[in-house]
Amino acid sequence: MAVDPDQELVEAAQAGDAAALEALLRRHHDRVHLLCRRLTGSDADALDATQEALIAVVRGLPRFDGRSRFTTWLHRVATNACLDELRRRRRRPRPGLPDDADDDGHPHHEVADPRGEEGLHAVAERLVLDEALAGLPVEFRAAVVLRDVCDLDYAEIAEVLDVPPGTVRSRIARGRRLLARQLEPPASAGNQAHPPDRPSTTAPEPPTPPQMAP
Repeated sequence: MAVDPDQELVEAAQAGDAAALEALLRRHHDRVHLLCRRLTGSDADALDATQEALIAVVRGLPRFDGRSRFTTWLHRVATNACLDELRRRRRRPRPGLPDDADDDGHPHHEVADPRGEEGLHAVAERLVLDEALAGLPVEFRAAVVLRDVCDLDYAEIAEVLDVPPGTVRSRIARGRRLLARQLEPPASAGNQAHPPDRPSTTAPEPPTPPQMAP
């Protein structure tokens, strides 16, 4: 097994070094928040899940035995925090409002600088991807996010999700297919390249895999 680059910080934090613990949490904060953002699909829920995950890391670190990489364990803790947050969200439905809306019904999405067209385009793409991810069964969503956003290998994902590697591969493949299908532009009768009475003989190209940008 490769040397864990976090090993020294982990050992120092387990020995009671508060500065090492703070450095460890700071190093991985963005990684945890990105995972939570993609799994929950909501800025507000991602913040809550990130906070709960980091609290769980602090509480669980004395029991971390190093049999797996620290980042693998961290992803498991963060994924569980997200799943808990999603379960809490399902228990507090708000009729007529999106799950990630505030009291006025406005989504908690980040707002780009209106002067930047590229910023607006990036936010629009992220919202489309968020909606598509939210439409996946949570077990597929978690597998796809851990692979395509967090760049974990199949063995690590299997450990994070506590399922066999073959199940991980199946979930990723099915999740990607569902995601690509949801991201396909809707067919429009007014924009057909061929009239209905003259169907194309060219086979359609497979959908391009979605880009999982932060």
